[in-house]
Amino acid sequence: MTLLVPFDGSDLSTAALDRAREFGEFTGEEVVALAVVPPDVEFARDRGWLAPDEAFDAKMICTRLRHQQEDVAPEATFRCEETEETDYRATITTDITRTIRQVAAELQVSIIFIGSENAGRVSTPLTSVGNPLSEDPRYDIHIVRHAE
Repeated sequence: MTLLVPFDGSDLSTAALDRAREFGEFTGEEVVALAVVPPDVEFARDRGWLAPDEAFDAKMICTRLRHQQEDVAPEATFRCEETEETDYRATITTDITRTIRQVAAELQVSIIFIGSENAGRVSTPLTSVGNPLSEDPRYDIHIVRHAE
């Protein structure tokens, strides 16, 4: 089986990756860090993936995230997926969630480790992938709410 960690380089996703690494060492399961990069300059800048003067380059973003992943869990597999242009009816979060679910199904993951301050709460912000992923019964969810 496989442990999947949606990884965006944030403190919480880094903590989730570290916890998945520890769990994978204990269970012998493979850890996959999944970066999902939508084609949106503002989104990339908001996440700290691009400097204000940098042009959007998904491959460069993937490379930077891979280096961050290697610092935390060098034995983990890194995978970077680019989403298509967002349909006007869908949000970027919806596209990211859809991609994570597709990869989780493809890899037949046993647990998804999510770094999220608000996954599973009664009120869910539109920018969180934690809640939609936590509702899927095909895999268990480990929610990391604190980076330390």
